[in-house]
Amino acid sequence: VLDYAARRHPDLPRHLSVQGSATTQAALRYYHERFGIARAVLPRVLSLQQVERLCAATPVPLEVFAFGSLCIMVEGRCQLSSYVTGASPNRHGVCSPARFVKWEEQTDGSRTVRLNGVLMDRYAEGEAAGYPTVCKGRFDVGGEVFHALEEPTSLNTLGLLPQLARAGVVALKIEGRQRGAAYVASVARVWRRAIDELQASNEKWSLRPEWQTELSAHAEGHQTTLGPYHRSWH
Repeated sequence: VLDYAARRHPDLPRHLSVQGSATTQAALRYYHERFGIARAVLPRVLSLQQVERLCAATPVPLEVFAFGSLCIMVEGRCQLSSYVTGASPNRHGVCSPARFVKWEEQTDGSRTVRLNGVLMDRYAEGEAAGYPTVCKGRFDVGGEVFHALEEPTSLNTLGLLPQLARAGVVALKIEGRQRGAAYVASVARVWRRAIDELQASNEKWSLRPEWQTELSAHAEGHQTTLGPYHRSWH
């Protein structure tokens, strides 16, 4: 797609998706020289120190994920959804395409959710339920049912906003795919306020507890994490 766009529409700004899995200076330089990308979105597997080093050496402006689902796989190369549904996330633009998802209410008040007929999870009455993905489902492993790959949680880097700004990150990505309008409005509103206050106060900026409370209400499993950003090793 990048090759076609570069040849047929040279004036079109071309952004490298997170699915390109560009995590090194060499990869960014290749996409810039070969396809003339104007921006790259970094995968959610890098530490803050790695992001800072890439910002200092990159030939193109960089965008990072700020809030939303935390992907634990090598983005652009995950095969879990493809294995269960036969539909590639790269070609369909989403994990767990909606047409494969089926919710069922049980007589005891619980709910089950299946992905292409495969049971992903069972929720007790009143238990919060997230959108089903294979990596965050609960499975029977050796007679024990648990989140075998990853517990539902959302990436939330709001507390790192000053560091990301100083590093030179040019844009923050808020996941909105498969989300309702109320979710997008609430999350974007919090981040807009935080960014505006940072630009206005700079060094006097502080993280407001009410921002975190509002974001946590929209997080998967009502849990948030810094994910790989808090790694101390490089």
